[in-house]
Amino acid sequence: MTPPKPDTFPSSDDKPLTGWRLRWYTVIFEADTRAGRWFDQALIVVILLSIAVVMADSVQSIHQKYGRVFMSLEWVFTLLFTAEYIARLLCVRRPLQYATSFFGIIDLVAVLPTYLALFFPELHALIDVRVLRLLRVFRVFKLAAYVAEYQFLGRALAASGRKILVFLTAVLMVVLVMGTVMYVVEGQTNGFTSIPTSVYWAISTVTTVGFGDITPKTDLGRLIASFMMLMGWGILAVPTGIVTAEMAAQRRFQLSQAPTTRTCHECLTEGHAAEANFCFNCGVRLPPYQQQQRASPETRLPDTSS
Repeated sequence: MTPPKPDTFPSSDDKPLTGWRLRWYTVIFEADTRAGRWFDQALIVVILLSIAVVMADSVQSIHQKYGRVFMSLEWVFTLLFTAEYIARLLCVRRPLQYATSFFGIIDLVAVLPTYLALFFPELHALIDVRVLRLLRVFRVFKLAAYVAEYQFLGRALAASGRKILVFLTAVLMVVLVMGTVMYVVEGQTNGFTSIPTSVYWAISTVTTVGFGDITPKTDLGRLIASFMMLMGWGILAVPTGIVTAEMAAQRRFQLSQAPTTRTCHECLTEGHAAEANFCFNCGVRLPPYQQQQRASPETRLPDTSS
């Protein structure tokens, strides 16, 4: 077993988390304390409300009647998300690493359109500002950071990514071959003007979408199309089975390891067990685990803070 890496020596730009930074980090990035759960629940409510405002504001009749109200609410949400974004940058050891991460970019995109529309009104010469504001709907991705089930699904998809990629490659080969066959069988007179067009037909057929803009006219072509439609039913079930099996494996691992929302201060990896001493991703020593004590001893995780 490879020994854990030694703790990184902190520089002036990489200070260890202590004092208020550690308290903020525990509340903002973890959810095993009462304050952390309240913070996550409040953010979920704010995100859902902000998305509802964006959707309602896109209805022209509602916008004409309540446009000023929506604009005021939008600035309230923008200021709240801005404060959250700044707080996250202040309390992490590596602000640049968080700013360039997936959720860091989502946090920035959630507030950027409103400020761009305010400070750069000349943007209307290049793009419609309303289109820019539609980027606010990316706030929905922030929900994944605060709901454990989203993270559980994300881990299952990541673990099954290789199998799904192999499956999609096999499907791509099938539609490429069948599209070429249909190009030969039907020909340009029946709408199959090129191999890419025939492959497009094969994709829409094997996925059981069937737009109907291109249809086979010959008996052999219809026989091939019928085979592909029936094969499409079985193809659609394969990725579902792959992800379901991986979710079951993740669930078994979760029950055996009892992971928490405990996050590494160095690489921001989440999901460490309560009794873990080192990060399973980068090997850095983890700080003492902080959790809210439960009333029921059956559900209480071991306390290793001492």
